[in-house]
Amino acid sequence: MIYAVVSITYLIILIGIIIYKSKSVKSEEDFTVAGRGVPVYLLVGTLICTWIGSGSLFGTAGLSFRSGFGELWFSAGAWIGIVVIYFVAERVRKISKITLTDLLEQRYNRTARILGTITIIVAYLVIAGYQFKGGGRFISILSNGAISLETGAFITCVVVIAFTALAGMVSIVSIDIFNGTIMLVAMILTLPFAISAHGGYDAVVGTIEHTKPEYLSLFEGHDAWWIVGVILPTFLLLMSESSIYQKFASAKDSASARKAVIGMLIGVVVIEFIMCAIAVVGFAIYSKDPRFFLADGSINRAMSEEIILRIGFEQVPVLVGSMLFAAGVAIILSTGNTFLMVTSTNLTNDIIKPYFIKGGASKKIIRLQQLSIVVLGLMAYALVTQFQTVLEMAFISYTMIGASLAPVLLASFFWKRVTPTGGVASIVAGMSVPVINKLFEVAGWSVGIFPVDTDYVAIPSLAASLVLLIVMSLLTKPSPPEKWKPFFE
Repeated sequence: MIYAVVSITYLIILIGIIIYKSKSVKSEEDFTVAGRGVPVYLLVGTLICTWIGSGSLFGTAGLSFRSGFGELWFSAGAWIGIVVIYFVAERVRKISKITLTDLLEQRYNRTARILGTITIIVAYLVIAGYQFKGGGRFISILSNGAISLETGAFITCVVVIAFTALAGMVSIVSIDIFNGTIMLVAMILTLPFAISAHGGYDAVVGTIEHTKPEYLSLFEGHDAWWIVGVILPTFLLLMSESSIYQKFASAKDSASARKAVIGMLIGVVVIEFIMCAIAVVGFAIYSKDPRFFLADGSINRAMSEEIILRIGFEQVPVLVGSMLFAAGVAIILSTGNTFLMVTSTNLTNDIIKPYFIKGGASKKIIRLQQLSIVVLGLMAYALVTQFQTVLEMAFISYTMIGASLAPVLLASFFWKRVTPTGGVASIVAGMSVPVINKLFEVAGWSVGIFPVDTDYVAIPSLAASLVLLIVMSLLTKPSPPEKWKPFFE
């Protein structure tokens, strides 16, 4: 009972903050980029919460349960991406666009912008959808099974839509400092109590060495292709994470944007390492629990993704477990808010405004974006039914957006010779490969049209994107200096 009370109380507190902050939204810029006045400490909190979502709480945790500390390769892709982002954050803020697709149009052309918008909308709806799926599991565990996964997912969908539509980016930035703090504290407290629940450090290590000794190694049991396959999706997504670019545009100045990246790197590394460790300890705790294994002895993927919340609900003191569940509220809510916000911003700015509303009043644009949040949120909920696990949804969406946009974005800042034709061809290739692969899987082809499964789909996707980017750019006329100079100053 106390778990539900703490989680609901924390949610009510966040609702109060959002209602208060919604009164400060006066213009479209307030709604989409928080008035471009976000200080460093708030930017750090919201950048961390952008990345640590249901994909981490469920998907990454489940991968840790199934592969041990080797999962850190999956997380390391994002860490590498954050380091690269550090070198472009200041330039992104100086250009002062609202969305990532604004940058695509400035560096390439209108076609690149529209294709980027389509990619972001589709991929981000999948990401928003697995926040709802994660929320369904969260509520089901919290209610001890009284509320089904499907009902819980719908409840999560409604709450996230309401939060996002109420105050936009102002609401996201305002609550993420609280969300980021409670995530960090809850994970730090949970780890030692989880170890203690299994009899201490030696007992945990002994159990793992007896059952899955490779779990204690970064390399054992994994070949180079597996490592590349799990690094690429997170690296590519981080590099093309539209919500991060939009939040850079929210910073009060370019120096703040760059400083915030350092804080983001520290926070993300600490939280993801601890989450991985908790899941590995969870394997030791539940290594003989039939709920986590199928009849053939293999690990139940769906159940493994609940490992962190199961530890919070069943293994640690109530106070610590309650805080962990409050962190779960923070993780699901903050990430769902962000991805719905970015998707609706791209839809409104790139499609509705240019083609259907020219010179519309700011308040009218805000109302349209709020309506698009509702529609897109319901579409994201509908997508949940097409995937079995959070991790599968993560791989597909990360790869689709990463292979489509990361190469063209990096080329914008680091290769003067890239051309609009090369950029458009790269986006088309990157978005097509994972989608075609998934369609063939749904049709009954076990590994899709390409000789890889979902865990490796990033490799052919990135290869196709890079080849077309380079070849088509070299075959076409170089862009004039006014196209690339703002990206190199």
